[in-house]
Amino acid sequence: MIATHLDGGFADPPREAAHAFRAALTALSRPGRIARIQGAAPPAPCSPAAGALILTLCDTTTPLHLAPSHDTEGLRGWIAFHTGAPLAEAEKATFALGTWEALHPVARFSPGTPEYPDRAATLIVEMAALTPSGARLTGPGIETEARLSLPETEAFRRNRTRFPLGFDCFLTCGDAVAGLPRSTKVGED
Repeated sequence: MIATHLDGGFADPPREAAHAFRAALTALSRPGRIARIQGAAPPAPCSPAAGALILTLCDTTTPLHLAPSHDTEGLRGWIAFHTGAPLAEAEKATFALGTWEALHPVARFSPGTPEYPDRAATLIVEMAALTPSGARLTGPGIETEARLSLPETEAFRRNRTRFPLGFDCFLTCGDAVAGLPRSTKVGED
């Protein structure tokens, strides 16, 4: 089991973390655009894209919540070894990882405060598929409209009504990642 914890990190951390960080920024600044992140090989059930986001965005100062779908001994050990991120309850998490169903209810994650909206939680939602089809997205970073397969639309619509408060999302599947910031308007399929 310990060997699993030690394996799967970036082979060239500075370079791969820089690429992953750029992909994460692009995903949130261009909602609906699907990018690829490679270099991480976390234990199951965590996808390579979600693992790369954790390696890049989490450290000893960023509380991470693991939803039941991803709360495994192997993943806990991997996160502890590679990032040192403290595991936290949903209400106290800066980042949260899991399937959409396992992350519910999403209203329990911090939306930030009026003084500090940047202190909102970011959800890393593991998806069975991630495609440029489905819900219609409009808003900042989208020229006219984009399409993205979402696990549902209503929760994202409610989240948008709280802007500038609310959670941000990374949606991951395999080595694919897409961003859905709280500023994005979500329409029907």
